[in-house]
Amino acid sequence: QVQLVESGGGLVQTGGSLRLSCAASGRIFSSHDMGWFRQAPGKERELAAGIRWSSTSTYYADSVKGRFTISRDNAKNTVYLQMNDLKPEDTAVYYCAADRTTDWKFNKYWGRGTQVTVSS
Repeated sequence: QVQLVESGGGLVQTGGSLRLSCAASGRIFSSHDMGWFRQAPGKERELAAGIRWSSTSTYYADSVKGRFTISRDNAKNTVYLQMNDLKPEDTAVYYCAADRTTDWKFNKYWGRGTQVTVSS
């Protein structure tokens, strides 16, 4: 049984920073790509950032480029999302996902999410 558990969400003011963490149980972490998705009220879930299992490649949505940084520590089975210069439009539930992907499509494992709220 693989579990992904997110933490680090909360309430922050515009311009502030948060660091999300996602801890993975099971033996899949080092062989799977990881992604951070987000879903705002009334909107579809979108991939905000992704990182290959080898850390050799990353993906960022245009809306977060230059502000968010994804990283992973395979020894700790943990993926991080450093979010800087946060904006009210970053308010969403952030989900961690894991899969073996070729085009950043995640379907296999999902966490339950952590709420990020950015006040103006």
